[in-house]
Amino acid sequence: MKPLVLLAAVLAGPALAQAPCPAAGDVASQQLLGEWKAEFQGTWEVATLRLVKHPEYGDSFRGTLERAGSRAQVAGDLEDGEFTLEESADGKRIAATWLGDIVEGSCGREIRGTWTRDGETTGRDFVLRKQ
Repeated sequence: MKPLVLLAAVLAGPALAQAPCPAAGDVASQQLLGEWKAEFQGTWEVATLRLVKHPEYGDSFRGTLERAGSRAQVAGDLEDGEFTLEESADGKRIAATWLGDIVEGSCGREIRGTWTRDGETTGRDFVLRKQ
């Protein structure tokens, strides 16, 4: 390889290795798969959310939420940067709903929104950060 071509390849390497950060509306549901840390405003409560591809619905996900020694099932989707997740303690009834948005500039690694327990009208703000 000629020295000039080699130098260009070395200098371009880091730029080629890093994909551009997608806009919040361009983040795909597949990018949300994995482990997330959930924090709730006004409390010290922290939860771990694990998302996997939903086997029946291609653009959706499901998983588990572990919080304060308990485990819940979750299922949701992402559309145009809007995150929706339903939480169920028994796998049958919805116990809470998470509605949020991908944070612009986070490359799909942060979601902010409101968690609302079923039957309540006011919710608590949450932040999800991909681990």
